[in-house]
Amino acid sequence: MALFDYESAGAGISKNAPRKKGISLFFDIFFRKFWKLLEVNLLYSLFFVPLILALASLVYLSDVNMVLSLAATGICLLTFMLTIGPATAGVMKIMRCYLIEKHTFIVRDFFRAFKRGYAKSAVVGFIDCIVVLSVYSSLKVYPMMAETYNTKLVYVPMTITLSIALVVLMMNFFIYLMIVATNLSLKNLIKNSFALAFISLKGNIIIVVTTIITIFAMILIFLYLTPVFWILLPFFPATFLLFVTAFNSYPVIQKYVINPYYTSIGEINPELMNTSEEETIFEDMGGKEAPIEKRKKGKAKKIS
Repeated sequence: MALFDYESAGAGISKNAPRKKGISLFFDIFFRKFWKLLEVNLLYSLFFVPLILALASLVYLSDVNMVLSLAATGICLLTFMLTIGPATAGVMKIMRCYLIEKHTFIVRDFFRAFKRGYAKSAVVGFIDCIVVLSVYSSLKVYPMMAETYNTKLVYVPMTITLSIALVVLMMNFFIYLMIVATNLSLKNLIKNSFALAFISLKGNIIIVVTTIITIFAMILIFLYLTPVFWILLPFFPATFLLFVTAFNSYPVIQKYVINPYYTSIGEINPELMNTSEEETIFEDMGGKEAPIEKRKKGKAKKIS
């Protein structure tokens, strides 16, 4: 019995076959684009270099020259804060193309989205960094204050800070996708992402839980496996998490932001249109051909 049978064939796959949904669609796109996601992750990782340099400057230059250390750290941090947002928008542009089955050139489309939405995404990225720093500070300062003054009242502002950070995190699930998919002003982007953060609670919970599990798994890998596995970081898991985010969030944006716009102008969202409705010259026969039956083997006729 042969492992591969080249003498028979089925009816093929229809171009207009029903699209998969839910988890089946997720894994279908994920495995088809797996190697592309690794490439995107590598490109995205380049924008974390300033952050790494900032930490290195703070650690290694502080003993040599404190002023130089602080200056280098400040420049690197500012560079990171002003570029991580546009870089995230660039990745989300590619994730959106994958979801709507639109062909994309990774480097070209990444930097197009980086440039076109720079002003908006840079502001959002800068705010994100401020929020992260605020969370870090609150986790360090408030417990110390509670111990010093022997009171638990300081945990109230700490809880407020963490709650605001959680809302901002959920807003991020939508705002970068809307930056690359719409022409909304920054004010409306913030307004819509705030509303969607509460409308799509189920999807947001899935993203948050997936993020926690993934980060925990990566920490275990770094702690208990050899340093050779650290090479995974430039290729994984950033774009995996952004893909999960886009998969859960973009349909919500389509439903509540993009589709209503096209409805208001009397048109159908082109992302939802069936390509079979377009005029074609040649018809795709996938799924219509008669199966080719396996040829029966027999004795070859002798030619005299």
